[in-house]
Formats: sequence, structure tokens, C-alpha cells
Amino acid sequence: MAILTTCIGAYPKPDYVPMRDWFQVEMGLSNTSGEVTRMASELEADSNAETEQLYVRATQAAIEDQVNCGVSIPTDGEQRRENYIHYHCRHLHGFDFKDLTKRILRDGAYTAELPTIRGQIAAKDKHFLDHDYTVAQSFTDRPVKITVPGPTTIMDTCANEFYDDERQLAFDLADSLNHEIRALAAAGCKFIQIDEPLFARNVERALDYGVECLDRCFDGVGDDVTRVMHMCCGYPEHLDDSEYHKADPLSYFRLAGAVDASSIDQVSLEDAHRHNDLSLLEKFTSTTVIFGSVAIAQSRLETVEEIASRLEAALEHIDHDRLIAAPDCGLAMLGRELAMQKLGHMCKAASQV
Repeated sequence: MAILTTCIGAYPKPDYVPMRDWFQVEMGLSNTSGEVTRMASELEADSNAETEQLYVRATQAAIEDQVNCGVSIPTDGEQRRENYIHYHCRHLHGFDFKDLTKRILRDGAYTAELPTIRGQIAAKDKHFLDHDYTVAQSFTDRPVKITVPGPTTIMDTCANEFYDDERQLAFDLADSLNHEIRALAAAGCKFIQIDEPLFARNVERALDYGVECLDRCFDGVGDDVTRVMHMCCGYPEHLDDSEYHKADPLSYFRLAGAVDASSIDQVSLEDAHRHNDLSLLEKFTSTTVIFGSVAIAQSRLETVEEIASRLEAALEHIDHDRLIAAPDCGLAMLGRELAMQKLGHMCKAASQV
């Protein structure tokens, strides 16, 4: 059997999509100004049938691109999201998206104006991800994966002016996420992924309560759903930024045992941008590893041969049926043509191994 392939979440947006990505600098917008965040909230409030059709069209295009490249488990491409975190937060009680707070993030890597928690976090009655899934799944017979931001990563990408106890905030977020994840599972979604890149940046918090929150997020979800979590080591602000700050590579080793002992079925790890010591894979005794096989912030196109060689090296440390090939993270920064080239090479390499 060929190695399965998947994507992590974001896919390049067509020009006709009204929602801009956080890293795009168009019309004076950037991730440091807070304007993308404000614009996303306004678009959400003013959404109508016409804009919905644009999102549907873009979702179809993203899925068809992935399937045409050979991806086994595509995502919806996150076409409705300005970023994978704040899109979800806009659907929760307790967040203020009008009066933003300036914070320094990612160990001082950049400054951003962020949504602010000013009340108790709770899910709203109306679900939204089940709609996103149903639309996406209608375009393919392959199982579509939907992504959800994790509690500790939400905490790190928002400002908190309400909670004195971070642990309580984390579990309130987990409960609100669980409300949405249950509805997503009930709609038929078989692959649900929680994104927790903060795990690699704050291992102590992850081990203290982050992994327990993961289990809380999936509470009550049936065994027919594959529980996925993703923890990349960092994202640059522009393509080919080779010096951007990344998490300690030893973080994966410190986290492996706790993740492997949790209810998570699949864990997504970076490897393409910065190779791991592959003995890391041996730390996952039962969990399937989604192995980062192409870089998402480098314009260089990896060859089929080098991807296949790395996958073969990985198979010296993990069973064939517990290895899945994927990009390191989301593909939005690459642009459609390069994203498809990378996915095509990745899928061809996976079919040869």
C-alpha cells in the first residue's frame, strides 16, 4: 500500500474571495495592524448569499486541487478564515473584536493587535463548522478533514482581560470547542484536527494542562472519528524568510510521550523545513505520525526523489501503516501553482514508498 497523504489546513485563496489572509499586505493591511481582524468580523456580520457562493466556489476549487494532486484526505482549505484561530473565536461568547489589544507574540518575533477576552468563554447556540464541513464534503468522495484551533494556542493569540486563572480559561475554551466538535462529528466528519503549535513553544503549559484539554475537546466523540492534532514549530511573515524564529527542536521529544498516551490518533509534525532526529518517531508507539514532507514557506520545489528518500528514512523508525505524508503546515503562503507542484511531488513520492 502507498503511504496516505493529507494537508494540514490552509490553502491559497483565489482573488475573488473577500476574506484576506493575515499575512497578506494588500490595501495597507497586515497582521500587525489589526485591520485584517476587524475586516473579518465586519465581513462575517455582512455575509449574504452572494458572498456565501464565493466561499463555496473557493472551497470547491481548493478541494479539487488537492484531489487532483493525489491527496488522500483533503481539507476545506480554510477559505472562510482570515486565520485558523480568530475565525473560530468570532463564533464564541466572551471575545471583543472591536477594541483590540496590542501584544508581543512568538517569543518577541512580532507585534499584533489581537481580539480581547472580556467575558466568560462559552459556545454560541448556532453551530458553524458543520456547515463548512457539509459544503466541503459535497465536492469529493474522499474524507474531508476540518481543523479547529486548540485552547492553549487560542490563549497565546488573544489578549485576556477577564480570567485570573489560565487553567480555567483553557478548560472553558476546551468545553466551547467540544460543543462545536461534537456537532462536526454528528454531521459526518471523520477527520477532525486540533491545531496546537503553542505546544512546541510552551512545553510546560502543554504538559501541565494542554494535553488534558485536547482530550476534553474530543469528549463524547465516537471512535469512528479520527482525532488529529497538529503542532508545527512556527510560521514566518513572508515566503523565503529562512531566519524566522522557530521552537526548540527538542520540544517534540519532550511532548511525544504525553501525546502518545492521550486519546489523539494522529499527530502532525514538521520535518521538511528543519529535519528531526528520526528516532523521535519511535517515541510514538501507537499514534500515527503525519510527517511534514514539503516546506510551506520556501519557494524551492522539493524533488520527488528527496521526498521519497526522507519518507523511506522515516520508515526505519515507524510502521508503514502509521506514517502519513503532508506539508509541514498550511499552504496559503505559497500561491496556487507552487502549492500544487509541491503537493503533486509529495503524493508521487508517497505512492512510490
